[in-house]
Amino acid sequence: MVNIKSMIITRFAPSPTGHLHLGHAYSALFAYEAAKREGGKFLLRIEDIDPVRCKPEFADDLIEDLGWLGLIWEQPVRRQSQHLADYTDAAAKLREKGVLYPCFCTRKEVEAEAAAAGHAPHETEGVIYAGTCRNLSSAQRDELMAQHKTANWRLDVEKALAMTGALFWHDRTKGKIEAKPQDFGDVVLVRKDVPTSYHLSVTVDDHLQSITLVTRGEDLFRATDIHRLLQALHGYETPDYHHHPLLKDGQGRRFAKRDKSVTLRSLRTTGKTPEDIRKMIDF
Repeated sequence: MVNIKSMIITRFAPSPTGHLHLGHAYSALFAYEAAKREGGKFLLRIEDIDPVRCKPEFADDLIEDLGWLGLIWEQPVRRQSQHLADYTDAAAKLREKGVLYPCFCTRKEVEAEAAAAGHAPHETEGVIYAGTCRNLSSAQRDELMAQHKTANWRLDVEKALAMTGALFWHDRTKGKIEAKPQDFGDVVLVRKDVPTSYHLSVTVDDHLQSITLVTRGEDLFRATDIHRLLQALHGYETPDYHHHPLLKDGQGRRFAKRDKSVTLRSLRTTGKTPEDIRKMIDF
C-alpha cells in the first residue's frame, strides 16, 4: 500500500560518471519543483557505487553545476560509497529469507544461455538470466565457494513473489501499476566487485531518506517493479512515483554524457545563464 505522508520529499540521484547534461538538468528541476510546489524537501544523492566509472571530481562538478542552476537541497548529501554497510545489511536480510543465491556464471555464459533459450534482451536490464545457478544444490554451491570463485548474488524472483503475493505501485501519470518483476528474471543485487547493485541501493536509500515521491525518467518505469518487490521483502513503505518523458535532441536522440556540447559545464563556458538553461529545456 502506498503511504501518503504530510510532507513531500523528492530527490535527484545522479551517478558521477561524467558531467551533467541538459537531460540531467530537466530531471533535477523536475524533482526540485515538485517538492517546491508542495512545500516539501528536495534531497541530493550521489550514486557512486561503481568504483571504476564513478570519479570524485565528477561528483564535485555536478554539485557545483546544480548550485549554479539555482537548486537548493537538504544537507547532508548522501554518497552511496560511504554507506555500503547499509546495503550489506539489507542483502543479509534477504539471504536470511532464502531469496538470494550465488551466481558463478560469467557475462559471456549468461549471454550464451539467454541466446540458446531464445530470450530477447530486456530494454532496462539487458540479457535476462536463465537461472542456471538457481538450481545448484547446497553442496555444489559450497564446493564452488570453496574454490574461491567469485559470485554475484541474484534475487530468486519467483520465490520472492511467492512470499509477497501480487504487488502494485502508483505512477502519477499512469495510475495503478501491477508490478511484474518476473519479466526481468533473477536480477543481480550484490555484485562481485561491490556489495550492492543499483536496484538494492536505490531501494534502501529511498527508504532511509524517507522519500515520498520518486521522480525519474520514463526509461526506469519498469525497473520500479523490481524496487516494489524489494520494498515488500524488507517491509518498506512504498513511495509515489512520477516518471517524466526523456529530454531529447533535435534528432530525437537522448542526451548523453559523451555529448560534451550539451553538458552544463560546457554551456556555462559559452556564457549561458541558468535562465537560458531553463528556456532550452522548456522548464
